[in-house]
Amino acid sequence: QVQLVESGGGLVQPGGSLRLSCAPSGSIIDINAMGWYRQAPGKQRELVAIIISGGKTTYADSVKGRFTISRDNARNTVFLQMNSLKPEDSAVYYCNFRTYYSRNYWGQGTQVTVSS
Repeated sequence: QVQLVESGGGLVQPGGSLRLSCAPSGSIIDINAMGWYRQAPGKQRELVAIIISGGKTTYADSVKGRFTISRDNARNTVFLQMNSLKPEDSAVYYCNFRTYYSRNYWGQGTQVTVSS
């Protein structure tokens, strides 16, 4: 069973930056979209950013101008550069790959905590 492996989470002060990475443990073909979601305690999981195979990106309003999603198609890796972090960005961040056949893969999640 192929899984997605995330890295890059941690504790950062408000205004700081983190870069998340996500890559599969094995081969996944026909990937269409790669995305990042997050879930804070007591809240539903929400979309943070998504990038489709053509390069088009979509961001949640709350992160526009601060976060940047990118992908390395050769390595099937997706990144999330997070700048100007705020305490409300604290959550478990999950990466997601969706294939052209609507199969979804999820990572185990990485904790991001923004606190002074």
